[in-house]
Amino acid sequence: MTHDSANLVAAGDVSGTAVYGADDERVGTIDRVMIDKQSGKVAYAVMNFGGILGIGGDERPVPWNTLTYDTSLGGFRTSITEAQLNQAPEVEQGWESNRDWESRTYENYGVAPYWI
Repeated sequence: MTHDSANLVAAGDVSGTAVYGADDERVGTIDRVMIDKQSGKVAYAVMNFGGILGIGGDERPVPWNTLTYDTSLGGFRTSITEAQLNQAPEVEQGWESNRDWESRTYENYGVAPYWI
């Protein structure tokens, strides 16, 4: 992702962007973003974490509102902990249209759902 001063970014350019924890340590990478068709709101960043060089890691959708872009890092910053990532509901078939799964995910991260 480029480090210019633009306020908008193409969804495709977010893929591969690093995610850093509060301690400036890299915790993962954004694979893709998920956008609500009806509202147009970005709901999730699907993040890869763990593993080595993207191999053997896990994938979890994290609520978009848990991420903020940090120009000094050239990536997103989050306060999500490793424990929250590990305890989050795992990606399962049809998660994108399962409101119960989404509710449990947002509850796990302690943030308000995008649809409220």
